[in-house]
Amino acid sequence: MSPPLVVRPRRLAWMAWAMALTLTGVFGLVGFALTRSEGELQFGLVDAVAMTGLGALLGGCALLLTRARVVAGADGVRVRNVLGDKGFPWGVVREVRFPDGASWASLELQDDETVALLAVQANDGVRAQEAVRALRALLAESRQRP
Repeated sequence: MSPPLVVRPRRLAWMAWAMALTLTGVFGLVGFALTRSEGELQFGLVDAVAMTGLGALLGGCALLLTRARVVAGADGVRVRNVLGDKGFPWGVVREVRFPDGASWASLELQDDETVALLAVQANDGVRAQEAVRALRALLAESRQRP
């Protein structure tokens, strides 16, 4: 039995980490810059820490994009997107789609539902194409089994 296919986005993860670090850094710098401002309105250390905390919270939200993952094997496919995690046996999957111009691939299910595969991003180029081919091959294999 072959190991399961595991797909994660590469460029999206880099971008999410960069965005998280930037948000945290910028909010931290702004927060501490406000404590040194001259004028009527004075901000204290608590305000600076709160501003940095807000940046860290927004950065954490950006890191939710790194959760995307697809794990596929002989029995089916498990899809984890930003907030959800669902498993599908191959019997309910009609097609693995990745139309031209789409940002990510998707599964079309037998009940006409569509499930986005955020782990298979168009901006990953050849890696995404190989992942779609592998998913389609697993789907085809599942249909040949009795």
